[in-house]
Amino acid sequence: MSTQTIVTVKIRYFAILRDERGLASEEYSTGASSLRELYNELAAKYRFSLPADRLRVSVNADFVEWNATPRESDAIVFIPPVAGG
Repeated sequence: MSTQTIVTVKIRYFAILRDERGLASEEYSTGASSLRELYNELAAKYRFSLPADRLRVSVNADFVEWNATPRESDAIVFIPPVAGG
């Protein structure tokens, strides 16, 4: 029997993700085993228009790979592409 660990993380949203979520940040409890799984969970719940492959992800101010595991109290930022001129 496997047990799923639930962690509460702090998520910050920027640009289009902030607009689609309607919040700049939130605390979120999840049993996701990877950051990609967490993002896909959030994308389904909040109907985000961008797939994970279009984003970068940062945990505790460091860029990380999508297969990293979310840990209790992590500060996670999903960073959409930046337009500029």
